[in-house]
Amino acid sequence: MKNKNLIIFIPSIEGGGVEKNLFIITNYLSKNINNISLITCDDYKERSNNINLVKPKSRFWKLQGRKLKYLICLILLIKQIIIKKDVVVFSFQANLYASLICKFFNQKIIIRANSSSSGWSNNFIKRIIFYWLFKLPDEIIVNSKEFRNELKSKFNVLSKYIYNPLDKEKITSLTKKKFSYNFLKKKQYFKIISIGRLVDQKDHLTLINAVILLKKILNFKLLIIGNGKNKEKLQKVINKNKLSKSIKIINFQKNAYKFIKICDLFVLSSKYEGLPNVLLESTFLKIPIISSDCKTGPKEILLGNKGGVFFKTGHSKDLAKKILYSKNNYRIMKKKINYAFKFLHRFDEKKNLKKYLKLINFYLK
Repeated sequence: MKNKNLIIFIPSIEGGGVEKNLFIITNYLSKNINNISLITCDDYKERSNNINLVKPKSRFWKLQGRKLKYLICLILLIKQIIIKKDVVVFSFQANLYASLICKFFNQKIIIRANSSSSGWSNNFIKRIIFYWLFKLPDEIIVNSKEFRNELKSKFNVLSKYIYNPLDKEKITSLTKKKFSYNFLKKKQYFKIISIGRLVDQKDHLTLINAVILLKKILNFKLLIIGNGKNKEKLQKVINKNKLSKSIKIINFQKNAYKFIKICDLFVLSSKYEGLPNVLLESTFLKIPIISSDCKTGPKEILLGNKGGVFFKTGHSKDLAKKILYSKNNYRIMKKKINYAFKFLHRFDEKKNLKKYLKLINFYLK
């Protein structure tokens, strides 16, 4: 019997943690599975030659927002199902819409949920809808134990957790070259870095407000790396407080590791997460971490307070206190991150990629 075709579904490739995992997972799968197609509106330059890219011919769609990208890619998904007839869909985005389509055409679908439901399930009606829609996929993959437990308690849904594969070799190779960045060059500054899309979920405003509270008592530099709709709003706050020489926002960087490596502290200020790659990467580079106590992932990566320091989500005063604590107790912070480093084997790239392959192969046969 001929194996089914695998279709990977991700309408919008935006350069965040989800996409980073997409590149690692799909390229690994392409070495072990034939007949893989990937549906997107965007470019995917890092893909293996064994992956067939399915996207709109017009570049018009690449310039659109997520909703329109979802729409055109869902149409492309229907078309692929009709043409290929017997498929397994592995969805990274628009999961529930893709699930509805697959169930209508009686096709198998595996979805990868990327972020805690606390970010989108507070509305009662939404929770009811998701309670039923989560029954549609044949398999749900999440990226942390906490996330798995959350779905079980909130939606009575069984899921499998597979940790994000940490590509240690790539990180090591990208940080080997000497790197100097003038903004972070002078040693007298306490250098803080945060990386993530400039959207409400990442809550960079809380981080900026925290360092504003410290501007008279801490000699700091804060570098924020990312793209997003909130950039102008964040820059206005920086300018209003006359901190443009102390806080800098730069665009998304393919090699952000070189920036992390020369900083003293990494701060994750998110309202919710799944399993943030930036914390794995900062831990691997042994840069002390402060994180919001958001769901899900940070406490699992950092083994609670043993591996890092946490502040109350959305509270800039609490974050300011924790930043000052980190500066004044840096040896303790280094001990914490060294402790978290010892347990990074949980996120071993090969081990977790094999779990993906085993699960997908089960549905392909």
